[in-house]
Amino acid sequence: MRKLIMWNLITLDGYFEGEKNWDLSFHGLAWGKELEDFILTQLRSIEILVFGATTYQGMADYWTNAPEDEGEVAKFMNNLPKLACSTTLQSANWKNTTIVKDAVKEISKLKNEGSGNMFVFGSGILSASLMKANLFDEYRICIAPVFLGKGRKLFQEGIPNIPLKRIETNSFSSGAVILRYTP
Repeated sequence: MRKLIMWNLITLDGYFEGEKNWDLSFHGLAWGKELEDFILTQLRSIEILVFGATTYQGMADYWTNAPEDEGEVAKFMNNLPKLACSTTLQSANWKNTTIVKDAVKEISKLKNEGSGNMFVFGSGILSASLMKANLFDEYRICIAPVFLGKGRKLFQEGIPNIPLKRIETNSFSSGAVILRYTP
């Protein structure tokens, strides 16, 4: 059975983007060789990338025009199969993308059809829907060493009470900490 894994980078006060869409400037506070190596290890385990519509469009815009120094990460991001979960997207130009109208139904089905990992990056609205449907097998949260004070929180009101078990903690010299939990 495939595992559905949430991967997000948030601030210590819980924001996953600033006040505007794609205000991810705080990511630089967590970035370094250790986080890059961790991300590459994750990418090697991914069978399918999963995005909500807004995250999909932003990621597609970035990764299809990625700078040369993004090398190996860009190769993975551009070549892996992707699901764009949206009721409004009509077309997807990013290589290897399938548009999914009913995310909960399709992801439930895909979880039973394979053994690799599916990762949800960003995608706060989609993540909340998947949490409510109890579909996540693991949560991987990287905490950037900063209080942002305002922006868009990853975990909104209305998500269910999900008791978690910590399975791993990684600390990096940048001050970032990665927490891994399973329900």
